[in-house]
Amino acid sequence: MDDGSRTQRVPFDELHRALATVLEREGFARERAAACARLFAETSRDGVHTHGIARFPRFVRNIRSGIVFPDAEPVKIGGDGALERWDGQQGPGNLNAWASMARALELAQSFGIGCVALRNTNHWMRAGTYGWQAAEAGMIGICWTNTLPNLPPWGSASALIGNNPLVIAVPRKDGPVVLDMAMSQFSYGALEGYAGRGVSLPVEGGFDQSGELTRDPAAILEAGRPLPAGYWKGSGLAIALDLAAAMLSGGLATHQIDPDFDRETRISQLFLAIQPVDRAIADAVIASLQREGVRYPGERVLRDRAESLQKGVAVDVESWQWVQQELPAS
Repeated sequence: MDDGSRTQRVPFDELHRALATVLEREGFARERAAACARLFAETSRDGVHTHGIARFPRFVRNIRSGIVFPDAEPVKIGGDGALERWDGQQGPGNLNAWASMARALELAQSFGIGCVALRNTNHWMRAGTYGWQAAEAGMIGICWTNTLPNLPPWGSASALIGNNPLVIAVPRKDGPVVLDMAMSQFSYGALEGYAGRGVSLPVEGGFDQSGELTRDPAAILEAGRPLPAGYWKGSGLAIALDLAAAMLSGGLATHQIDPDFDRETRISQLFLAIQPVDRAIADAVIASLQREGVRYPGERVLRDRAESLQKGVAVDVESWQWVQQELPAS
């Protein structure tokens, strides 16, 4: 993304401080502002630009419109043993998700497995964040969320299901394996990224207004018809994930969530943490793949992270200028 015309490099600490300052002005307590800003900054640091600083202006707009409540924290509403249900009270989605995975990790320490079902929360930003959180704590982490209806199920032209990101993370000494995938072949963030650069998709990613499969990301966005990953398989998995998250949390299912993109809220999520029996297995599996030159999920993140810490985080110029304008005059 660092192409010299659309991005610039910003030191990680400077990026973090700037985002935290903006959040404090929006009503966040200082500690919560720092934690929320860190999650945004780390997302950009790790190369997931669409859900880092590029998403930040929209997040602030959601605070100002009353979608996100800065001081709201999740509260336990039920459950027993290794399974607990929590209500996010429409608090910041990334802080709610981080707290939920942290609680799942605590439960797994006691029971071998921990499950937190969260309802009434907001967009959690980068899904993979919470997989990394679990794997770096030495646990297998599995989590997913439902979304507003933004994906046509297989056989329909109407957006009836969510692209419902799914994360599976496995701890490993030389870097966790972290799968972070939407139920669409390309997430909306990825489609927007390709369209912004004027680049075609590497494979067909959805349908245009005429119902034809296309690699044109702008045409897919205009039609609102991303392709489910694996066609009918991705469609079925999206439905199953929505059912599980809503039924375990007692929260809203996709068809009940406001379809307005700027008003998506009160979504349902699930967080699982599991103690592995033998972590060395992961090293053997990855070694067998690397002998054939295969890249494992999460490998690129480690490379992007190292480059960001050395050279500065690559940030979208327009988004960074927006943040600068929101800072108090010096």
